[in-house]
Amino acid sequence: QVQLVESGGGWVQPGGSLKLSCVVSGLSGIYAMGWYRQAPGKQRELVATIPSPGTTAYADSVKDRFIISRDNSVNTMYLQMNDLEPEDTAVYYCKSWRGTTIYWGQGTRVTVSS
Repeated sequence: QVQLVESGGGWVQPGGSLKLSCVVSGLSGIYAMGWYRQAPGKQRELVATIPSPGTTAYADSVKDRFIISRDNSVNTMYLQMNDLEPEDTAVYYCKSWRGTTIYWGQGTRVTVSS
């Protein structure tokens, strides 16, 4: 059974930092990974992807502030979020996919407010 478990969310003041983690179990071989988020009343949107180590892509809204990485040796993906803004408030989801098979985590909530 494939499981993606996110952690690291919480409350932070504007300008602060958080680091999210996503641990994958039950999935072997080569697979792409990414972070998505869904703010209240909005559709889920892409934040960053890392199809393979060293290959990354970011939404314009987070470029230069967020860093996505993965450590395949421990089946974990990370999202370092710096200079957080109230607009970053959302539930952040981990996604893994290979071909047309997609897996989602349950999400971790990030709240940015003063």
